[in-house]
Amino acid sequence: MHKAEIAKLQAFLRRSFGNAGLRVVPDQSDPENAAAVNLGERRIATIVVDDEDGDRSFAFSMKLPVGREVLQEYLRRLFENDKLKIVARGRKTDSVELNSGEDFLGVISADDARLSSFTLQIAILDFDLEDDEL
Repeated sequence: MHKAEIAKLQAFLRRSFGNAGLRVVPDQSDPENAAAVNLGERRIATIVVDDEDGDRSFAFSMKLPVGREVLQEYLRRLFENDKLKIVARGRKTDSVELNSGEDFLGVISADDARLSSFTLQIAILDFDLEDDEL
C-alpha cells in the first residue's frame, strides 16, 4: 500500500469509529498488500488490498472475542464511542450490522455456532477515501 493510501485509510477509520487513537501501518509480512490497524500498542485488525475487478478497494477484518450479548458494549468501550450500535439484519441470525449513529460501517458475522466469537468486516471502496485529506 502507498503511504497516501495508508494515511487516507487511517483518517477514514478514525472518523468512522470516532477514535483518533487508531493507527494504520504497513503490515511487516506483506507491506504492498496489507496493513495493520493498531489502537495504542495493540493490533486490533488488518486491512488487505482488493483490486481484482480493476477498482481498488480494501477489506478491513477484526476478530471480536466476545459473545453476541456484549458485542455493542465491547465495541463502545474499545473505541470509546457511544454512537456505535448493533443493528439486526432482518432474517439473518448469524450476523448483525455495525452502525455509527445512522451510518452503516460493516457486518459482524458469527465465527462459530455457539455465537461466542465474531468477525467485523468493512469493505472500504476507493471513493470512501476521496474526502480524506492527507
